[in-house]
Amino acid sequence: MRLTTKGRYAVTAMLDLALHADQRPVSLADISRRQDISLSYLEQLFARLRRSELVTSVRGPGGGYRLAKAPAQVSVARVIDAVDESVDATRCQGLADCQAGHTCLTHHLWCELSEEIHGFLDGVSLGDLIDRHEVRSIAARQRQQHTGDTIAIESL
Repeated sequence: MRLTTKGRYAVTAMLDLALHADQRPVSLADISRRQDISLSYLEQLFARLRRSELVTSVRGPGGGYRLAKAPAQVSVARVIDAVDESVDATRCQGLADCQAGHTCLTHHLWCELSEEIHGFLDGVSLGDLIDRHEVRSIAARQRQQHTGDTIAIESL
């Protein structure tokens, strides 16, 4: 079972956006610094998230991104699906050609597991994650580090 970097980064970036979008649009540069994700990679992910109508962009000074829906209305599975990612437990990417072009003995088991995982992730929203104490603690630490970095740079 594997979820690639694309799916993980998309969920992380969307959660960061959900945590910080209440004051103003959030820049990808800010998400990049807080989450240590390449800015160019975020640009690619957010192009897909925008096409899937999960985010909206705000142009100009002070621009950035906002969630297109309330955090409670955005499931983790929807974010993963939006970046063309799948949570797939099969070795054949669900094509049923696992064993020399034929279905292997356990193909249907792994397909069912993939469906269960997708269902689980579909039942977890960004709002659910925001409400978690550990998520809020980590976000506070990241904010403090980000602010500390800015202060240190400005004092030079």
